[in-house]
Amino acid sequence: MAPAGWRRLLCVLALGLCAAASHASGFEVRAAATKLQDESYQLTARIDYQLSTEMLDALNSGVPLTLRLEIEVQRLRRWWANETVKKLEQRHQLTYHAFSDQYLLRNLNSGTLTIYHTLNLALAALGALDDFPLLEADLIAPGEEYQVQLRTALDIEALPAPLRPVAYVTPAWRLSSAWYTCSLTP
Repeated sequence: MAPAGWRRLLCVLALGLCAAASHASGFEVRAAATKLQDESYQLTARIDYQLSTEMLDALNSGVPLTLRLEIEVQRLRRWWANETVKKLEQRHQLTYHAFSDQYLLRNLNSGTLTIYHTLNLALAALGALDDFPLLEADLIAPGEEYQVQLRTALDIEALPAPLRPVAYVTPAWRLSSAWYTCSLTP
């Protein structure tokens, strides 16, 4: 193949990779911060949820998706592993209601149900964690350093039983974010 042919082939491959990257699916914790208010630490975070094509097809076919947010507060130690002070888990179920053409987002911890007209609005609301009560201030020892870690993932075990084996072996279903760490500051 002539050098010009190789260049064209490389350009086509590069454009294909850029297009694939722009439509990539995955979850990412973009930002998180804590604050002390009324003797309680609160967490604010922004999470980006990009569903895979397989997940979108399943959701729009009536399969509910359960998303799990794990939060850990740890006391930092120099010579030992960090001590976990508190672990929290928030679970949300996202469903599509075909008759009304709306998306339902249910907080499985509190039972609160919110209805959205578009999937983008539902995912944006899911990714906006504002003033979430983390822990009481009296659980924090003075003079010690603490950090908060959080990550989110699709709960494969909450999928319908026939779909679970496929979800475990298909990368498009095993979506989770990396751990995001921020300091616990007053």
